Amino acid sequence: MCLNAGRLCCLIFPVCILLLPGCGADNAELTSAHQMPATQSTQATSRPPEDAQQSSTQPEKPQAEKTEAEKTQAGSESSDAGAEDEFAPLAIGALGGRTASENSGAGGTDTDQEQSIQAIIERLRPLQVMLGKWRGTTRKEFDGFKAVDQHEWVWDLTSKPDQPALIMNSDKSPYLRTARLTWLPDKQLFRLDAQDPDGRARAFEGNYTDEVHEVVGSDDKLHKVFRLELNELPPAEAGSGGSEFLQFAFAQQESNRYLLEISQRRGKAAWRRVDTVSTQRDGTSFALSDTDYAERTCIISQGLGTMSITYKGRDYWVCCSGCRAAFEEAPDRWIARAAEMQKKSDGK
Repeated sequence: MCLNAGRLCCLIFPVCILLLPGCGADNAELTSAHQMPATQSTQATSRPPEDAQQSSTQPEKPQAEKTEAEKTQAGSESSDAGAEDEFAPLAIGALGGRTASENSGAGGTDTDQEQSIQAIIERLRPLQVMLGKWRGTTRKEFDGFKAVDQHEWVWDLTSKPDQPALIMNSDKSPYLRTARLTWLPDKQLFRLDAQDPDGRARAFEGNYTDEVHEVVGSDDKLHKVFRLELNELPPAEAGSGGSEFLQFAFAQQESNRYLLEISQRRGKAAWRRVDTVSTQRDGTSFALSDTDYAERTCIISQGLGTMSITYKGRDYWVCCSGCRAAFEEAPDRWIARAAEMQKKSDGK
């Protein structure tokens, strides 16, 4: 009868399998179990049967036995998780397709470029004493006559915005018909790209042999003087020797006069002076220095303004036709640059 009752419990309450494992045991085994010491009896009753431990730790269903519905649900959850990773919120700095560091780097690049432009202009500023129209006369005679030319130096801030320069155009110079003088920050040298009367392009690089400084002239005024020496670079196709090269030296004598000294050499021989062109300013003379022009300061070069331009009801001064062209092309940019320079100057 006890066995029948146990079978009935197993059908109705499966847990009875765990509770009645010894229902069919001998009376002797039951008696000995009841005669165990109290501590051992407590341990025996508190320890779950081995079948129960295995049942509690065993997974409900093996992974391999998952139904198709469960597999579909698991795949859907995995896709959702991947979608969450893929569409994770962007950092603010990443807007516009850049990370914060990239945006910082891009801004730094723009700043570096602006600083490079200003550094070139700063290096060229002492040379702007040459701005204006000049009349040159050679010492050497050509066909029995000294050559005379009219030329003009102006700023060029538009043809190569990242590489400002002073440019010159001459009508009859026997040496330079066009010239573009700029500063190379990477080499720390001046560069002159020129074209001779035959249309040949020539390139020169060099630096001061006499730094820019001021002296008192015969008129008791301060004048900038310097000597800038530029040596011709050999063409890429030229050999190691046998070619003739030119050297141009701009020797500023005073604000209204400079000399163009022309030397020549073959190969690596010593330079030999072949001619000197004396130039005299034609027209407006520059003031005592590059400061204290008050409202007549060129908004671009900070030199002496020789012409005014009206923009949005206000007059601005520029020193040459080159600065005028640059201002007319981008007035707001140059006004902002001038304001920034003034701000830095006031902060010193």
